Amino acid sequence: MNTIFEHLHTEEILKRLDNLSENSRPLWGKMDVAQMLAHCSAFQEIPMGYSTPPRGWLGLIVGGFAKPIFYNDKPLPHNMSTIPSILIADKKDFEIEREKLKQQITAFQKNGPEACSNHPHPFFGKLSPEQWGRGIYKHLDHHLKQFGV
Repeated sequence: MNTIFEHLHTEEILKRLDNLSENSRPLWGKMDVAQMLAHCSAFQEIPMGYSTPPRGWLGLIVGGFAKPIFYNDKPLPHNMSTIPSILIADKKDFEIEREKLKQQITAFQKNGPEACSNHPHPFFGKLSPEQWGRGIYKHLDHHLKQFGV
């Protein structure tokens, strides 16, 4: 399974981000490309410890059972619900959002698993650094495929 902590996998994600343009259109979902980038940046802030969204009641009940969805080898389903605090609906600047996300990914990979926050995922709960690394790669891969790259 790919992980954002592997330099090769990080480089692949960064190259795919470079293949996006502000004219990229989604194959599914409602976000435009700049909103998707902002969403991925907001998500990235959770394992980095910059954001600590609370656990939702549904996550408390079923999140632990569903946790493998986040880091297993199966693709994430299209139009899967997201954490309310990282749902992006306002207009964003494509170039600013792409650069911000690239910097976050690079910093997270460079800092390594030991710098992962202990704060639980708002739905899935407590994750190991290895699970975060796989899940972050999988989340980014999901959204890049959403925009055809």
